[in-house]
Amino acid sequence: MPKRYSDLYVSVRKSLRDAGIEAAAIEARLMIAGAAGKSSAELLRDMQYYVSEEFEKEVNSMLKRRLAGEPVAYITGSWEFYGLPIDVDRSVLIPRMDTEVLAKAVIDELMGKKMNARILDLCCGSGCIGIAIADSLPQSRIVMADSSKEALKMCRHNVEKNGFERIVSYLEADVMKPPPMMTGSFDVLVSNPPYIPNMDILTLDSSVRDYEPIWALSGGDDGLDFYRAILRDWVGIVRTGGSVMFEVGEGQADRVCDLMRMAALREVRTILDTRGIERVVVAKA
Repeated sequence: MPKRYSDLYVSVRKSLRDAGIEAAAIEARLMIAGAAGKSSAELLRDMQYYVSEEFEKEVNSMLKRRLAGEPVAYITGSWEFYGLPIDVDRSVLIPRMDTEVLAKAVIDELMGKKMNARILDLCCGSGCIGIAIADSLPQSRIVMADSSKEALKMCRHNVEKNGFERIVSYLEADVMKPPPMMTGSFDVLVSNPPYIPNMDILTLDSSVRDYEPIWALSGGDDGLDFYRAILRDWVGIVRTGGSVMFEVGEGQADRVCDLMRMAALREVRTILDTRGIERVVVAKA
């Protein structure tokens, strides 16, 4: 019997709910919309249209992958961050809502004050932070830096997808080493580095541990190795009066604040996420 989008949606949602997936309704919509090449709004508009048997098979194949534990963002190849489309594959982390707090902190810091700032997005991954900043501050100049060629390739794709190639450049650099020659200076250094302690990696949900790049998660024995390296080798390229902004893991804010003070940064403060957790640490050079 022919099925409509609405029938397929109800079926997929039930399968996800039965598997204990909390966001079953959202994920069902994302999978079907992704398979159809539609936005969520377009899918809602077209719910009463019939689908082909071939399309149903494609969605069921996606459902099988999700039930096996693969994150829906990798299945559809796309995610939303700060209201913008960000493509992802297993070379980069899936953007988190918590990280929107970091992007907003940079935007709030510069909006109406220094709209043409030069910004370094260190450990840029998919490019989601820098792209969100570019969308709000189109007069800025942003350098996306990562040690991974694959991540920079995905970052460049997302920059071009969102139309910001004019104001973005790229830097392949190992954050654990000093900046390459001729990197220049910046008004803001923003980074969401790997910060999960090595011992905690095995306790992560399997959808994270088994699919997302471990090198982009693991921050050393105490989770702070990348902060130490950045504060040792990279803060020197932040202009006097400029800002250093980090995302931090739950319970890490006090220790990162101490590291910032030891690096002679000033006006150290924290910003809470939507759950009331100290998620962002900010300081002045």
